[in-house]
Formats: sequence, C-alpha cells, structure tokens
Amino acid sequence: MTSSTAEQSAGTVLITGASRGLGAGLADAFDAAGYRVIAAIRSPDMRRQEPRLRHVRLDVADEASIAALADKLAGEPVDILINNAAIRGDTGGLDTLTSEDFLKVMRVNALAPLLVTRALLPNLKSGRRKLVVNISSRAGSLAEGTLDDDEGDYAYRLSKAALNMATVKLAQDLRKDGVTVLSLHPGWVKTDMGGSDAPLDPEESVRGLLAQILAATPSDSGSFRSFDGRTIAW
Repeated sequence: MTSSTAEQSAGTVLITGASRGLGAGLADAFDAAGYRVIAAIRSPDMRRQEPRLRHVRLDVADEASIAALADKLAGEPVDILINNAAIRGDTGGLDTLTSEDFLKVMRVNALAPLLVTRALLPNLKSGRRKLVVNISSRAGSLAEGTLDDDEGDYAYRLSKAALNMATVKLAQDLRKDGVTVLSLHPGWVKTDMGGSDAPLDPEESVRGLLAQILAATPSDSGSFRSFDGRTIAW
C-alpha cells in the first residue's frame, strides 16, 4: 500500500472472519466505501491482495495468532474493529451437548472478541473513529432469542449472550479512551451458517450493517441493534 492510498482512504477497518459470508461482504462493502480494509482470515492466500484490501493471517481461537497479528500491526491506526468471526457448533439440543463443542464455540464467539479487542486497543486508540463492532445475534437475547426460534444450539446462543455482556463491559471500560462499542444483529442470513432457508440475502444484511456502523456515535456505545436499526432487548 502506498502512502497516497492511505491518505485518500476514509479510514481503516479490520474485520475478523473475512474469508466468506458476512465478513467477506463487509470487507467488499467497506472497500467500495473508500476504506482501507484489513481482512483477517486463517489462510491469507485464499484471496488476492488488492490496493485497499489487505489480507492478514488470524486464527481467533489461537492466542498466539492474535498476539502475532498485534505485533504485525503495531503502530498502525485502526478506526473500526469488527469482531465477526464465529462458529455455530452443535444444534442437537441438550441430548447432544458436549463439553468440547461448547467450549470451542465459547472460545471463538465470546472470548476471542475480548482478546482481539485487547490486543488491538493501541491501534484503536490511535484511530479516528475508535469503534468496536461485535457481530452478535438476536439468538443471544434473553428477551427475544427464543420468541420464534426453538433450535437446539445451546452453545451458540449462550456464546452470543456472553458477547452481548462483553459489549456492555467494554463500553464501560473503554469509555475513558473514547472507544465506542456496539453489538449488531445481522439478521437471519443466507450464508453457510444461516443456511438456504434464511429469509435475508447477504447483500441486504451487509448494507444495513454498513449503515449502522457508519452512523454510530459515542452515544450509541453499549447498545444492541439489528442491521435495520431496531433496538433489540438484552
């Protein structure tokens, strides 16, 4: 990347889990919006590098990988961090729940966003926007998560509920640093995770998420909203 490219960009956004689905869609959308995009994926050779779209290696389940990324990006301002990487885990309900699967889902979906945010906090502090976005799910809402959905994905639901609490705690703890933290629900989307029966096309979800992220202000910190702007009850 040349210095002129950096100067002309609208800012820098780092997106985890950017190899496919919503992560890849968000990377392309921010690129099109003029942002310098750091797309964090487990295998950076999966997609070619582009002028404003840079792929870096990150396995969010591996603390050493998170530390290596922080070292690689030392001194680089990051305006927006999007903690998007997530896994679904077992969906068979209580009968098929296993400790191994449960802990794997919790590590990726709930713990990793905390570790990534902590590792990249110096980058965020030197950025202009200072915004952390946790891609959560309405499935993690205690008030709304089971109103019209009774799937047996215990680990996924609990991990997203934990991620929502992480959003609230981070919003409180990082307020002194001027960092805004949000939880966003992307909707039920036609992706590998969402499945073909999902009613929402990825493009519609990405457009909504992009609008919510770009419009976010410090007064929104600690909130939980849908891609269409609706406030979701915790």
